[in-house]
Amino acid sequence: MRTRIKICGITRVEDAQAAARAGADAIGLVFYPPSPRFLGLDRARRLVDAVPPFVSTVALFVNPAAEEVRAVLEHVGPAMLQFHGEETPAFCGQFGVPYLKACRVRPGADLLEYLRPFSGAAGWLLDSHVEEYGGVGEIFDWSLVPAERPRPLVVSGGLTRDNVREAIRRVRPWAVDVSSGVESAKGIKDADRIAAFIAEVRHADV
Repeated sequence: MRTRIKICGITRVEDAQAAARAGADAIGLVFYPPSPRFLGLDRARRLVDAVPPFVSTVALFVNPAAEEVRAVLEHVGPAMLQFHGEETPAFCGQFGVPYLKACRVRPGADLLEYLRPFSGAAGWLLDSHVEEYGGVGEIFDWSLVPAERPRPLVVSGGLTRDNVREAIRRVRPWAVDVSSGVESAKGIKDADRIAAFIAEVRHADV
């Protein structure tokens, strides 16, 4: 199986294009205002327009209003949505667009109990349980990932070129999702780090 790769928190056209050239399957666009990677609608649209064919675009939200999601769908046109907050299954499924539901992993939490109501999701994303929502470079305990997988799993949280091969070996996810691990500064991706990260994923698949 080939592990899919999403480069999240893209803020610049050159970074979107670098991710595509290196072989990323998807890029993530953040619509969470507290994030240093937050995008306005016009800027996000320029990024989507710069992405070549067969690279998917994913819009990330944290506890948004429905009108915010609809505005992004109308003006930006992402292929998929990603919800990182306390959104309900009904909220996530109302937009008629495939979505990922994130769960922040911590000891003692029953991941399947939390995620099973989101059976309509295209996949479940596991991230680190931190005060901020994503992009802070902390991994979680991969041994907490359940063996039962009713939906495809995406692993995120603190991944870098140095640990992604081990994460794939231990978890065998459908996809991996990286943000700060390929940055030179918050919101600024590094083309060499992107290429190195993707190369390590490919090595893990061999």
